Amino acid sequence: MSMPRASARRRQWAAAEAGLAIDAHDVLLVVEIASPSTRVTDRTMKPSLYAAAGIAHYWRLDLEPAPCLYLGTRAGVGYEERVVQAGRSADLAAPFQITLDPGHLTR
Repeated sequence: MSMPRASARRRQWAAAEAGLAIDAHDVLLVVEIASPSTRVTDRTMKPSLYAAAGIAHYWRLDLEPAPCLYLGTRAGVGYEERVVQAGRSADLAAPFQITLDPGHLTR
């Protein structure tokens, strides 16, 4: 079954309006909280997929064994990563100005 282009666009727009889908080119930053059951996927597969989709920034908060924030900025086919441990602050200018301490994100 083939769907006319206009109909496909209407469906994409309706899905986006309902919060069901977002085009990757509209995403500036992805933030995830890693869980033990998805840790491998969160560390390896997801960043590769987000970078391939052109998403400029990828942040991941690992809570175990202690809160640690991984701040990724797209560089080539992957992300250049900066690691911030709990009790340390990161002053960021991109994608927006903010100061973060992973230890404060778990309260």
